[in-house]
Amino acid sequence: MRKEDRKAALAAYRERKPAAGAYAIRCSASGEVWVGASPNLDTLQNRIWFTLRHGSNPHRSLQQAWNTHGADDFTFEELETLEDPPTGYALRKALEDRRAHWADRLAAGRI
Repeated sequence: MRKEDRKAALAAYRERKPAAGAYAIRCSASGEVWVGASPNLDTLQNRIWFTLRHGSNPHRSLQQAWNTHGADDFTFEELETLEDPPTGYALRKALEDRRAHWADRLAAGRI
């Protein structure tokens, strides 16, 4: 890769806006669903799977289901991304509202 191409790729990466929105984690073996929201959906699945593999996820019911059924029975799904996400407190409030909406709609646990 040429030096100019690499600089352009790095600049594009730094300027990208992360996708904010709601997500669901589903266990196919038990039928359980957990719903959450994040200002950065792009990297969230890796972070959650890492904590689950190491037994350090703070959500006990999710960790217990992972330990019981194993990684193969779990899927990560983006439910909704915010088109023009606000910033600061307004973003946090919007994400909380979307998480509550999806948790009620799917009868899911909140994370």
